[in-house]
Amino acid sequence: MRVLGVDPGLTRCGVGVVDGAPGKPLHLVHVEVIRTSPDADIAERLLGIERGIEALLDEHAPDAVAVERVFAQHNVSTVMGTAQAGAIAIVAAARRGLPVALHTPSEAKAAVTGNGSAGKAQVTMMVTRLLRLPAAPRPADAADALALAICHVWRGGAQARLEAARRAAGWTGGRR
Repeated sequence: MRVLGVDPGLTRCGVGVVDGAPGKPLHLVHVEVIRTSPDADIAERLLGIERGIEALLDEHAPDAVAVERVFAQHNVSTVMGTAQAGAIAIVAAARRGLPVALHTPSEAKAAVTGNGSAGKAQVTMMVTRLLRLPAAPRPADAADALALAICHVWRGGAQARLEAARRAAGWTGGRR
């Protein structure tokens, strides 16, 4: 399974593509940070992120897209930019009919380190080890995007099968 992981952000949007399957070695395909200028108009910044994600979808043809779920932050402008950048990734994937999964930061941390409250240094170290990289991906947004992709490779397939079985059985969260 090839997964594009997206750590959304308006100034720095981490993106990483990983190939793998549960129980098999993981392989780094691509990692980068899409950057936009804080001085640019919001529409131009979002368009820049959209162009970058579309180019990655074209070039690397992932099977799924994993986006960090936005959580409440004290700075409203930061959470708004993060949510807007995440929405760009979701729309780009949906336009192509790709499955999209939202993973919390805790889920991604737990997947790669075994600890949902791990620090950025520990996440970066484990991503580097799991992908057998000669150097740590920088900045942290890049490592976080790879952690999201790894999380989905390992957990997403099972989640998708479980959800498909629930739909086939007519399960609607406790009500039929």
